[in-house]
Amino acid sequence: MTPTPLHGLRVLDLATLFAGPLAATMLGDFGAEVIKVEHPTRPDPSRGHGPTKDGVGLWWKLLGRNKRTVTLDLSSPGGRETLLLLASTADVIIENFRPGTLERWQLGWDELSAANPRLVLTRVTGFGQFGPYSHRPGFGTLAEAMSGFASITGEPEGPPTLPPFGLADSIAALATAYAVMTALTARTATGRGQVVDMAIIEPILTVLGPQPLWYDQLGYIQQRTGNRSRNNAPRNTYRTADGCWLAVSTSAQSIAERVMHLVGRPELIDEPWFATGSGRAEHADELDDAVGNWIARRTRSEAMSAFEKAEAAIAPIYDIRDVMEDPQYRALDTITEVLDPELGPLRMQNVLFRLSDTPGTIRWAGRPHGADTDAVLTELGLSLADITALRTQGAV
Repeated sequence: MTPTPLHGLRVLDLATLFAGPLAATMLGDFGAEVIKVEHPTRPDPSRGHGPTKDGVGLWWKLLGRNKRTVTLDLSSPGGRETLLLLASTADVIIENFRPGTLERWQLGWDELSAANPRLVLTRVTGFGQFGPYSHRPGFGTLAEAMSGFASITGEPEGPPTLPPFGLADSIAALATAYAVMTALTARTATGRGQVVDMAIIEPILTVLGPQPLWYDQLGYIQQRTGNRSRNNAPRNTYRTADGCWLAVSTSAQSIAERVMHLVGRPELIDEPWFATGSGRAEHADELDDAVGNWIARRTRSEAMSAFEKAEAAIAPIYDIRDVMEDPQYRALDTITEVLDPELGPLRMQNVLFRLSDTPGTIRWAGRPHGADTDAVLTELGLSLADITALRTQGAV
């Protein structure tokens, strides 16, 4: 069997919706043993999010992949003691309760680090563990609003626009997985675990680029520009003769010049303003007309072929049907097939990246609620009578 880079790492996923669980999924994809801990009667809400098939939530099949599933009521004495026992065997805990919740259950950092001084406790919340907003309920939507993302997204005359998917949560998940690996690397040097405090409002702000610096130094506030950019042009979406849409980018000067030659407007290259991206952006109407009119007279296939021959940057605007059939995605196995005992063959996103020697893998899709409770607790040394007692108490 090919070795996996995170083999031997044990992660307890106590989190729900969506940043924390997705970070745990990413770790599981590269070999970590992830144990998903859910409440006995209130499963992770992602099991019921979005479309279902035969009563089975499809989002969970993705988010819950490579995780063993157990049930524990952490607020009960039996659940608390069982979690401490699990924590003593774990490397990482990922949780997203409101600050103070674990402490109320006597499962805070003091208790967890006493049970396992090498533990990394990863706390993922909307606003972080301290500050005036820390006790507010927080979701990715609020981060997309407060970070400034929504204020710069949409048409200039339209309203601020929120993404129709979990953007801030997904960015926070990537940052959380990175934070976990950083803390584990530090543990190698110190021998001690530590607390990771991840606020969902922060990673998306980092991704938005130098806006704080612009405002600090220039008083500049970025405005909505639709599909255009204030940094270069032409940069937009353009409709083809057969009703398809294409996206063109000219971030590099050489690409912008190739596009102008291709669309029959080489004289624009000699304009003084054409020499910089910001100069071209100030003349976006003229450049968009040149590119848009040229593309509008051609089919998607014709325009794509001409741009590729000219070594200019272009891409079709896909819906998910196109993604599933695209030859580049197929070559990369970006959408891969997983055999699931409940639903049969499933196609879903593959692991995030390829490693030449120790690749990640999807071992299984999301499992039923509590499917591995007895097996995991037995591995901890609990007897059948112990597990039955916990179940009778409602702790599992």
